[in-house]
Amino acid sequence: MKNITIRNFRTQNKVPARKIADVLGLKTMAAYYKKESGCVGFSLEDAKKISEYFGKSIEEIFFIGENSCTEK
Repeated sequence: MKNITIRNFRTQNKVPARKIADVLGLKTMAAYYKKESGCVGFSLEDAKKISEYFGKSIEEIFFIGENSCTEK
């Protein structure tokens, strides 16, 4: 999952990182920032929790602007 997309989506919606960390049940901000920066990936369960919080599909949050296939 393209983690920079979640950062952009979160900031555009004026949601603090701490709120998303709470939604995911993370105890530290360091744990969240590792996910958001791409050092640790978001699980499908994480993506589902985030999508439910925002009321959007996983694709709308994590795959904005990505193509599912490429043409040659």
